[in-house]
Amino acid sequence: MKDRYILHCDCNGFFASVELLSYPELWDKPVAVGGDSETRHGIVLAKNEAAKKYGIKTAETLWQARKKCPDLIVLPPHHDRYSHYSKIINGIYTQYTDLVEPFGIDESWLDVTNTYMLFADSPQQLADELRQRIKYETGLTISVGVSFNKIFAKLGSDYKKPDATTVIDRNNYKDIVYPLSVGDLIYVGKSTQSALAEMGVKTIGQLAQMPLKTLEERFGKHGTDLYKYANGLEDSPVSSYYSEKDVKSIGSGNTFGKNLHTMEEIKPALLRLSEDVGTRLRRRGMYANGVQLTIRYPDFHTFTRQCKIPSTDITNDIYKRALKLFIDNRNPQIAIRALTVTAIDLEKEKRVAQMSLFDAGADKKREKNEKLQATIDRIRDKYGNASVQSATVMGAGYKKKQNPFGDKPENGARRWDKNDT
Repeated sequence: MKDRYILHCDCNGFFASVELLSYPELWDKPVAVGGDSETRHGIVLAKNEAAKKYGIKTAETLWQARKKCPDLIVLPPHHDRYSHYSKIINGIYTQYTDLVEPFGIDESWLDVTNTYMLFADSPQQLADELRQRIKYETGLTISVGVSFNKIFAKLGSDYKKPDATTVIDRNNYKDIVYPLSVGDLIYVGKSTQSALAEMGVKTIGQLAQMPLKTLEERFGKHGTDLYKYANGLEDSPVSSYYSEKDVKSIGSGNTFGKNLHTMEEIKPALLRLSEDVGTRLRRRGMYANGVQLTIRYPDFHTFTRQCKIPSTDITNDIYKRALKLFIDNRNPQIAIRALTVTAIDLEKEKRVAQMSLFDAGADKKREKNEKLQATIDRIRDKYGNASVQSATVMGAGYKKKQNPFGDKPENGARRWDKNDT
């Protein structure tokens, strides 16, 4: 089978670049997009290349950024503008192929295997044409990775910025990819990176040399994925931009009436959201293979983290992973305005779990949890959500209202079934 040609197009400093379209005179000055510049708790949402030279990082407080760069210019965010330009840019991509799969607001994969020759002599030439066209039509720049799978294409777009094309092919991928940190791989978060470091694995090349069996024993299904990612064996397709989308995620979020400060407040909130997600997974007969957590701070800075999980529809599995994502990524000095828990990578069939050699009772425990969850669902379906509540939620003083209209948001919470766009 011939290789595919996959592009990963990533807008450079997207938020900051969009804001600077209104202030071209600031283009070469250090600029950050963030919250209220007068408060110590404002957060850097994005920064331009000039600000990067001062070591300014996304998600650090504005007062920390100003210590590095006293002349830093801070612009307020305009999320409607970011959505507007995202649609324009993806619209340009679809003129070259219908296989365009957005990955967030500023990144997309394109499969140009069967179309690049209509527009260019090579996929690299097409990538260069896209960079020039985006710059000419929008004033923004993109970096493009060209490779034979989605994982390496994304590594390529990250490899050289801004406004660059990087080709990672069969001949050079070991030279480019193997020296990179394992943390550069998609879906390798802090906890996975730390676990790999304990095994002596710090680079992608070292990960590629690890026996598949060893990775599966340590990480289960995620270990299989890690092995494929590092060895260039990932082969997932790029979705069509126009296809009817299957539900790929189910999320529940809440903007709280007051900011949350302590774990005693945050844990029950995460559990309530996880309960909502788990219940709706089971009603749809679907299983999650990943969990995503979105955290919003009082200045409206929002960031998202996600991780793989063994295939599940159990509330407690979702809650535990959401809580770990929160603990690993939260800035404890800043209060929480809103949280969203999302079950991702959904499937109708449960993936077969890797059996543990060290916990012979794991399967029985899971079966017991599934039966308990089914019993709770039946009681709630008959008598309402308030009929059974966890001690953690009750202890925090939450009062769930029985909802006579079924699965509907309450108290300003946001619930949705997302497509894979």
